[in-house]
Amino acid sequence: MRGLVAALCVALLGIGISAQRQVESKKKPPDPWKSYPTRTLDDLPGFPVEGTDATLDVYGGVRGAKQEARGFFYPKKINGRWWLVDPDGYLFINIGVVSVAPGKSPNSTAAQQSRFGGDAGWARQVTSQLKSHGFNGVGAWSATRVLRGAPTPVVYTLMWNFMSSYGKARGGTFQQPGHIGYPNDCIFVFDPEFEAFCDEYAKQLAATRDDPWLLGHFSDNELPFKSDALDRYLALPAGDPGRKAAQAWLATRQNGADAAVTDADRQAFYAVVVDRYLRITTKAIRKYDPNHLCLGARLYGGDLGRPEMFTTAGKYLDVVSVNYYNAWTPDPERMAMWGSSAGKPFIITEWYTKAMDSGMPNTTGAGWIVRTQNDRGLFYQNFALSLLESRMCVGWHWFKYMDNDPDDTTTDPSNRDSNKGIVSFRYEPYTPLLDQMKRLNQRVYRLVEHLDSGAK
Repeated sequence: MRGLVAALCVALLGIGISAQRQVESKKKPPDPWKSYPTRTLDDLPGFPVEGTDATLDVYGGVRGAKQEARGFFYPKKINGRWWLVDPDGYLFINIGVVSVAPGKSPNSTAAQQSRFGGDAGWARQVTSQLKSHGFNGVGAWSATRVLRGAPTPVVYTLMWNFMSSYGKARGGTFQQPGHIGYPNDCIFVFDPEFEAFCDEYAKQLAATRDDPWLLGHFSDNELPFKSDALDRYLALPAGDPGRKAAQAWLATRQNGADAAVTDADRQAFYAVVVDRYLRITTKAIRKYDPNHLCLGARLYGGDLGRPEMFTTAGKYLDVVSVNYYNAWTPDPERMAMWGSSAGKPFIITEWYTKAMDSGMPNTTGAGWIVRTQNDRGLFYQNFALSLLESRMCVGWHWFKYMDNDPDDTTTDPSNRDSNKGIVSFRYEPYTPLLDQMKRLNQRVYRLVEHLDSGAK
């Protein structure tokens, strides 16, 4: 029987029907390896995997059916698919890398000086490297001032810290892996001083309000919008503005009755917290920079499963930013919920995987672990193909440019010893990964056409 099955498999392969591609992965180094179905360009019937996209404009948009040119990026839905439109009026998908900046450790600093001769040489070469591999932008925490001065600039985003900066001035925040922590996971959105702080803080956005290369603004990173926020605010110390606001809100909702908190109460108050944060920060951003996209606070974790989060975000944001972890392949139902609830497109602003052939321990960070750099590239293609199929994703930012230097103990706890970069902490490129990224990146607009045609 085994011989018959084997012969049948060989026959099927011979006529072009192959078993689904599998890549081994795990979440933490001690975990056992598991195989995950992984789709790549080579697994798309009828798609010409050789060649590149049609002619692109200076920003990386595809020349073709031209839209209104507003001089800045804006989203537009066309025939059921969301796009960004670039400053010259061409359709654009933002393909970027997070934290494109020189390394700060002694090892990285020495390597930068040796390879590039300093910041200017680095900026010139890294923008060329990104463009040659089909990337057209840089994500959060990038060295935008240095990169903006390169001969061939790339589209960029700016990371602001409205809530965490207010918290630092106020007191009470602390560092957690990947983001800032708040007392009882309660952001200070009800503090009476917060709105005036945001207005003053946002004045610095005016410096880039006329730059067409700027995609948009992130207001914060991974804020703790908790589903049980009402309970958490009610448990704050007496006199805390957040506790007083929660008590007043609940009393009004219950018409003064001293009733038990219900799940409906919790869901409604959660939306109140999100709404107040987005209303205040977006108002401040638009006051000093009405030209660029409001991208929000980079949602993550439990927020990604809550329609009320996306409904509220859609009221204020141009594009909803999402840090998407713990999915080997993006969930089409979840992405559909994001789009339908928000009525706006989304952009993936963090995702990655790490490889054991890098020599890194890979004990920190949320990304998957695979065996090789080529496997990282296969994961990249698998993930990006599903994003494009959603018709609501207008781009993605890979996390991140450079590996963590294990000798640098000054970094965020989630960025200590892992292979997250497209280059090592000594600027050595991971060529198999970059090659697979390039194959997809340089065909993105052709892929959209292929996927939207309904080809199977």
